[in-house]
Amino acid sequence: MLGGMDSARPGPLNAITDVAGLRVGHVTRDEPGWLTGVTVVLPPAGTVGSVDVRGGAPGTRETDLLDPTRLVDGVDAVVLSGGSAFGLASADGVLRESYADGRGWPVNAEDESEVVPIVPAAVILDLGRGGEFEHTPCAEDGARAWATAAGGPVAQGCVGAGTGARAGGLKGGVGTASALVDTESGPVVVGAIVVVNAMGSPCAADGSLYAAGWALADEFAQVPEPDPAAARAYWAALAAAEAELRAGTATTIGVVATDATLTKVQCRKLAEVSHDGLARALSPVHTAYDGDTIFTLATGGRDAPGELDQVHLQTAAADCVTRAIGHAMLAATSVDRTADGGVALSSWADALTR
Repeated sequence: MLGGMDSARPGPLNAITDVAGLRVGHVTRDEPGWLTGVTVVLPPAGTVGSVDVRGGAPGTRETDLLDPTRLVDGVDAVVLSGGSAFGLASADGVLRESYADGRGWPVNAEDESEVVPIVPAAVILDLGRGGEFEHTPCAEDGARAWATAAGGPVAQGCVGAGTGARAGGLKGGVGTASALVDTESGPVVVGAIVVVNAMGSPCAADGSLYAAGWALADEFAQVPEPDPAAARAYWAALAAAEAELRAGTATTIGVVATDATLTKVQCRKLAEVSHDGLARALSPVHTAYDGDTIFTLATGGRDAPGELDQVHLQTAAADCVTRAIGHAMLAATSVDRTADGGVALSSWADALTR
């Protein structure tokens, strides 16, 4: 590791909510005919943000506004949703609740109540996985996710935007991780939350999770051993289903947050480097069928890091993304929706371990 990363360790919750003031809310739609949901990340007021979008099939909202050359630098909420382009409607509910809470960019110097909330969003393609193609998150789901947002432990696996997620033919989901990084001005917190819905696989040739090799402390110590016969069967089935996977799987999306003080340009660089975490945990990644998107948030709760400390922070962020993908795959549980006309998906543990 880089010198400043030798002391990196997970935060108390090993979750993005280790960043002070950050809240996460999920709405899970898994009733008959449904397999989708919404996840909302709410930062404290004054948070600066940016984004990096890769892959050939993104579904996003307000990402152009987060370019460093654009006027607005504040972010009031980030929405991660299922439902492909239909799911972007969930951001309308988050926008409405944020406005009611007084959050937003001021648009009238004479009336402080006239604000427009900045609510960027990204979606995964999970259409029809619960059985009904038209069952997608709406504005009301976004509003409910906003209302449930809280600090503390973050639910992982088949919840929120990860409810209908799939990764390399296995059940995907939501995962999170954090790290404390020592800098010249003191420890800085960085965390990630991801929705793993990739065309690529999270598994190495022997069936083990790529992400497990990036553990901090003993977070993956209890991961079961893959079964060689199951791994061979998995790869054979994956090769046979490649065309179907391309048609029905797309995109890993997420948020990286830190309590460091960063400019919008620095947030953009943090988002760019954080994509390295996807490449370490999924293969292939950033394909023509994925719309991989990473948002970044800097709350400004701690001092601005120096140039070398920014490298350490970026490295830790990418590692958090990798580790969060591992946690998502471990927390995901198998689903069997064949009776409802949906997609049956096995978890990594059920499909590939002894």
